[in-house]
Amino acid sequence: TSPEPTLLPALQLLLWQSVLWMVHEATPLGRARSLPQSFLLKCLEQVRKIQADGAELQERLTSCLNQLHSGLFLYQGLLQALAGISPELAPTLDTLQLDVTDFAYNIWLQMEDLGVAPAVQPTQGTTPTFTSAFQRRAGGVLVASKLQSFLELAYRVLRYLAEP
Repeated sequence: TSPEPTLLPALQLLLWQSVLWMVHEATPLGRARSLPQSFLLKCLEQVRKIQADGAELQERLTSCLNQLHSGLFLYQGLLQALAGISPELAPTLDTLQLDVTDFAYNIWLQMEDLGVAPAVQPTQGTTPTFTSAFQRRAGGVLVASKLQSFLELAYRVLRYLAEP
């Protein structure tokens, strides 16, 4: 499943903010001598508050995207460790691996588009080695269960971010 439809409203807000800021920067304003100093100071205070709120929102979105990507990256490795679980489950496992990889890649691309991607993608940590069919099946149950819980949490977070 692709994250774009659920992330779109929050990300569009950030993009519009960037676009409007660039337009503002490109529009020269003359000195407003007729405006009262108290009004200008209050406006400056409001701008600083809005900038701080915007920075906090961006930080939260970035943190959310980083956590999603890191979790998906972890499950990529765990699913790879299950290779050979059984011939009848191989097609389902392959599809699941592709879906998780695609989701992680889409999150990474969105972070790059927003300019918030870390300089280096995470590297795969140590993944378990299942040496027997029983270990692969037991590991498969655990990985599938934990992946399901992770995706339910990711879904709730993405729905929250998509709310108007």
